Amino acid sequence: MSEMAMPDWTGGEPTITYQRCGGCGAVQYFRRDFCAACGGEELTTIVASGEGVVCAATLVHRAATAEARAHVPFKIVLVDCAEGFRMMAHGANDLVIGDRVRAGFTRFTGQLVPMFEKLPG
Repeated sequence: MSEMAMPDWTGGEPTITYQRCGGCGAVQYFRRDFCAACGGEELTTIVASGEGVVCAATLVHRAATAEARAHVPFKIVLVDCAEGFRMMAHGANDLVIGDRVRAGFTRFTGQLVPMFEKLPG
């Protein structure tokens, strides 16, 4: 059975967490009670470094809600995180595919969300 989930940004804490399977070693970003790779239940929750590389990016000009429209334009990125999982999050508007990034956190429509910024160098 998986351990109790440690708090992360989805619960208002400025961290990103992921799970590692004790059976097969696979990593997964979305919390589950089982390993998506092998079905095992020996999962450990780990705090991620917040670093990675942008693998896709889009600049949103037409938001779905009035709250989100106040932030237009805003960038959404897919990041291949250093720990081996991929996540979607907000990013600085100047990010492009291949940029090395680190997550910080910001408020978006009243919620705490990860916001990736380009690493220097």
